[in-house]
Amino acid sequence: MRLNVPDYIMSIKPYEPGKPIDELEREYGIKNIVKLASNENPVGTSPLAVKAIGDHLATMNRYPDGSAFKLTAKLAERFNVKYENVIVGNGSDDIIALLAHAFLGTGREALMPLPSFLMYEISVRASGGTPVMVTLNGLSLDLDALANSVTEKTAMIFLTNPNNPTGSHFTTTEFDAFMAKIPSDVMVIVDEAYIEFARDPNIFNSLNVENRLRNSLLNRTEVIDLESVSTAREIIPLVDSRVISLRTFSKAYGLAGFRVGYGIMDSEIVSVLHRIRQPFNVNSLAQIAAAAALDDYGFFELGIKTMHKGIDYLVKELSAMGIKTFPTQANFFLLDVKRDATEVFKEMLRYGIITRSMKSYGFPSCLRISAGLPNENRAFIEALKKVISL
Repeated sequence: MRLNVPDYIMSIKPYEPGKPIDELEREYGIKNIVKLASNENPVGTSPLAVKAIGDHLATMNRYPDGSAFKLTAKLAERFNVKYENVIVGNGSDDIIALLAHAFLGTGREALMPLPSFLMYEISVRASGGTPVMVTLNGLSLDLDALANSVTEKTAMIFLTNPNNPTGSHFTTTEFDAFMAKIPSDVMVIVDEAYIEFARDPNIFNSLNVENRLRNSLLNRTEVIDLESVSTAREIIPLVDSRVISLRTFSKAYGLAGFRVGYGIMDSEIVSVLHRIRQPFNVNSLAQIAAAAALDDYGFFELGIKTMHKGIDYLVKELSAMGIKTFPTQANFFLLDVKRDATEVFKEMLRYGIITRSMKSYGFPSCLRISAGLPNENRAFIEALKKVISL
């Protein structure tokens, strides 16, 4: 049979997943491989989520709740928005694909940083839209260049904060200046997959109450007590109706294997996405796990602290080795090994350490690693010492 595939589909470079850990162990004859390549939560999965999953395993003969009602309502309550402002997906990349499918098409463009999350480009191309790449300024998003690249064809702009793979970020002040240049009919998708790990208090946080109130205070006469807002369950306006906030349970909440993400946005956009999403796009156990994980504050804090301590340890050790690292607001960072990063990546595999080469991202001598547990971090440092001495 001769396939008649549109050119815009054939233009997509297939995503290449890494080998599973058990296959690498077989190939290299190594046990207890340390994986620091995928920005995962090394602490594990919330005990509350694990219990909730176990309690519901016997109900898997039933279809999932197609509305994800409980999880959606819980997220709306957590962020002081209306139920109609929330949509959940099979990972946040599911929502990225829905947005592209709904609002792009032939002749419409989406701006995005280069390099950044690969699914932006894939989703845009799959929709028939045109991705327009805007090169980073060093390691940071070039907000001025992104704003200056807007044309009458621009339908949406992707911003990643903190950025993957560089770990850089932009501030609230920088975001405000950027938005002042953006037309009223252009969507700005702010992907905050790693926002929970940020340490800079000035980082732009689209769901932060203070940020969202800034635009509404001018129209209000009463005094608002910010400390009581969350407990009062007052509905807080979105930071801007053009802004779409994307987040995930894969990182800080340790649910990468369940594939749960969510978006918070104008209710009219949500209603459009509901028209085209799969009716059961988030499976039952994923919904249950995510809802339970939202209540596990202890696990959440443990994961954040473990990551911060791990990054601090790794940066200190690498600095002592004379290896340059780059500032980050995420749970990962770049390090410059001053040689072909892909070769170092391959050599590290021989010691049972999985890292990510940034050669294909335009950083030929850099690796990206996330922090692991203390013993995993030590194993990485010991292996790297052996590799760079070769």
